[in-house]
Amino acid sequence: MLLEHAKLLGAIRVTGEVVGRKKLQKMIYIAKKLSFPFQEKFEFHFYGPYSEELTLQIEELINMGFLMEQKEKKGGYIQYRYRLTENGEEFLKTVQFKNDPALQSCLLHMNEQSARFLELVSTVLYFDSLSKDDIIEKIAKVKRKQNYTEEEIEEAFQFIHKLKREITH
Repeated sequence: MLLEHAKLLGAIRVTGEVVGRKKLQKMIYIAKKLSFPFQEKFEFHFYGPYSEELTLQIEELINMGFLMEQKEKKGGYIQYRYRLTENGEEFLKTVQFKNDPALQSCLLHMNEQSARFLELVSTVLYFDSLSKDDIIEKIAKVKRKQNYTEEEIEEAFQFIHKLKREITH
């Protein structure tokens, strides 16, 4: 159990800070789909793949004092920021946790992207057993309200290809 917590803390430590609950969910899902050893179960939800397990782990890490959650009012909604605390850093040192360098690179690239784009990327990966044309058709149905353009969808496919290429080098 604590190993899964350490993996999550390690992912956040690499990025320095993750802005947004949705973004954090998508980053972990994408990393899992790229064969990094995250164990959380994901189901398709309003904003793409979502893990109740991951949400609970984040709450546990906050309650243990290993993770800081900062709430900011942004117009009509609240935005959340996540950073490790000193206790979180100490915990990772104690368990001698080290991230895979390829995972670090992927996480940094993902953290540079918007939550909206990562929602699209994670949705593409969720339906990766389908053909490209079928994935595009599926996105048009399940993500109709997001109004993704053909260019954005193609960019998502290219981003996935880029991440996969980085892993193999």
